[in-house]
Amino acid sequence: MSPPSNTAHKESNLARLLGSGSAGIAELAIFHPVDTIAKRLMSNETKIAGLPQLNAVIFKDKAAASAGRKFVSLFPGLGYAAGYKVLQRVYKYGGQPVARDYLTLHCAQHFESAFGKKTGKAVLHSTAGSLIGIGEIVLLPLDVLKIKRQTNPESFRGRGVLKIIKDEGFGLYRGWQWTAARNAPGSFALFGGSAFAKEFLFKLNDYNKATWFQNFVASIAGASASLLVSAPLDVIKTRIQNRNFEDPQGGFKILTNMARNEGFSAFFKGLVPKLLMTGPKLVFSFWLAQTLIPAFDIAFTKK
Repeated sequence: MSPPSNTAHKESNLARLLGSGSAGIAELAIFHPVDTIAKRLMSNETKIAGLPQLNAVIFKDKAAASAGRKFVSLFPGLGYAAGYKVLQRVYKYGGQPVARDYLTLHCAQHFESAFGKKTGKAVLHSTAGSLIGIGEIVLLPLDVLKIKRQTNPESFRGRGVLKIIKDEGFGLYRGWQWTAARNAPGSFALFGGSAFAKEFLFKLNDYNKATWFQNFVASIAGASASLLVSAPLDVIKTRIQNRNFEDPQGGFKILTNMARNEGFSAFFKGLVPKLLMTGPKLVFSFWLAQTLIPAFDIAFTKK
């Protein structure tokens, strides 16, 4: 079999680890409060009629506190967030190139014959991202604990993380089907939007040779597409995860109640804040990872 025509330079796994890990740490340091606001808005099941109600949803019991205490209240679950976010970014941004390399080696010709050379290459990148997104459910317990700390801290009732893991066991994977269903198209759109921008907008043959500006524009395309595609399932996933441990609800019941009580627009709650706030967070980390991984690889190659 002849080598696939879309083969490009492969970064070292160490460069992928360092680049994606650095992106995750930087994202966490800057954007954790933004993530808390988005999760609380998505978890809210009441109609927000004005600024006082919005204030109560975002800051909860600190709604009447000083500005400083309000800001501090946006950092719940930081320990869980640190573990989850860094591992997630290492897995996602560092793992997608591994899946991409495998698909390039074994399936590139199939993608090219089905979609054409350029589109096939971009779809291959998208598919690698989708596969990695599905596997992300292995990190679900950390995500669950982070979201509960952000939106429903009363559910902990004084229990530490080890006690919760012992008590809940595989219950921490509740909603994994919805997480996988949300991650598959979301990650497909994230890596696909970036790949299509690099392929058709910037005409790049080797995506690793993108400039920081090209990576930035490609990251905006990928992040925007990902947030739009995954929004409805993300709301359902968040509501599954934010409930009390002893009061679980299935995704289909939540979906039915949302449609009946809140209408179609409920599936896009928090979308505007996500595009305005979570969007830049995803753009930032994705851009940083795409920029740092080749940079680390060059640095190690020179040595």
